[in-house]
Amino acid sequence: MGSLDPDRTLALTYVPARHREAIRALWHLDAALGAVLATAREPMIRQIRLAWWREALERLDTAPAPAEPVLRDLEAHILPAIAGAELSGLEEGWHALLAETLDGPALHHYAAERGERLFRLTARLLGAPDHPVVASGRAWALADLARNMQDEAERARAVDAAITVSTGPIPKFLRPLGMLARLADRDLRSGFPFEPQGAPRRMLVMAAHRITGR
Repeated sequence: MGSLDPDRTLALTYVPARHREAIRALWHLDAALGAVLATAREPMIRQIRLAWWREALERLDTAPAPAEPVLRDLEAHILPAIAGAELSGLEEGWHALLAETLDGPALHHYAAERGERLFRLTARLLGAPDHPVVASGRAWALADLARNMQDEAERARAVDAAITVSTGPIPKFLRPLGMLARLADRDLRSGFPFEPQGAPRRMLVMAAHRITGR
């Protein structure tokens, strides 16, 4: 199981208790998909493992989850409110990073299918499926990608793509997503090297956003 980064771990503590396990399961799925790219070196192995996740998620709609912790948690806390086929779209976002060249179209596809989809599904679990805040997920995903890139040119393209994303005010009940969007904006404004996740200043930014929305 992929572990959550410190930013999302803290944001999760601000999620209302009645929604927390569902969102934890969703975010752990995203982390597990990201772990495929982080731990598998060969492109073919990455493709095979991502394909396994896509197929396993789609099968959740027709069969019990296998003995895999992430899938079991999704079955217990998210299905059938969100179908496995819809969850499998996150794999498409991560798969976009396997492109030979991470150009504009590849980054756009990644940002939409990973970042915007993750924010949209989280917002749905929080009771706001169509709120425009989900667009902030694109910038968040691109900033997260830039944080973990080694290639300077690709990192610069990811940052450039992120700063073009239009974001707006975030209502109080979506503040956990607002916290992540706020930190992404902070990273993009400060530039590389990014502030370490879990740093005390980031915790203060998140706490302030929870209170003020800024």
